[in-house]
Amino acid sequence: QVQLVESGGGLVQAGGSLRLSCAASGGTFNILTMGWFRQAPGKEREFVADITWSGGGTSYADSVKGRFTVSRDKSRNTVFLQMNSLKSEDTAVYYCLVKTDAIGGSWIGPRPYDHWGQGTQVTVST
Repeated sequence: QVQLVESGGGLVQAGGSLRLSCAASGGTFNILTMGWFRQAPGKEREFVADITWSGGGTSYADSVKGRFTVSRDKSRNTVFLQMNSLKSEDTAVYYCLVKTDAIGGSWIGPRPYDHWGQGTQVTVST
């Protein structure tokens, strides 16, 4: 069973930066893609960004392009989300995603994912 542990959330002023991390562990699995989605109170979940594990190709939601950067450390099975120029509308719970080589998954954004984490709160104050 894949376990995802997120860290790095918190309270920041508008215009500030935060860096989220997510480490995958547990069992035997091959990571194909890792990424992030977010969900604000009363809103539907929103895909944020992801990165393919082998080639490092990235995808971003239009709302975060140019401000957020997703990266990975393959040796530690860890994905990062560097968030700059944060806005109040970025306030949400951010969830880590992973797509392994297991069959199936739930579609979030551009592809299906089979595991996600417990989430970390990001609050941007004005």
